Amino acid sequence: MKQLSIRCMLIIAAASLTACTATTTPRTDDQMGDSLHIIKAQQIVNPEAARNRDPVSGLDSKSAKGAMENYHESFRKPKSDTGSSFSSGGSGGSTR
Repeated sequence: MKQLSIRCMLIIAAASLTACTATTTPRTDDQMGDSLHIIKAQQIVNPEAARNRDPVSGLDSKSAKGAMENYHESFRKPKSDTGSSFSSGGSGGSTR
């Protein structure tokens, strides 16, 4: 009797473990990762851009270097503010 109950428990345990490995969503599993690939493809403006060997139009190197130096310098030495830009909106006189 005791061996029968142990066998039954082993059969039930094996059956339940087998059920855990069954795939219940085969269609969803086939589509796994599709949304990521679609989103990545939608974010690419020009997929052929890597093959384009034409130079980018814009500033020449001397002008670009000067612009970047001026930009960086503006953070090192900010322009001194000689006047106050705060205004209360009034003229300071009385309206009698």
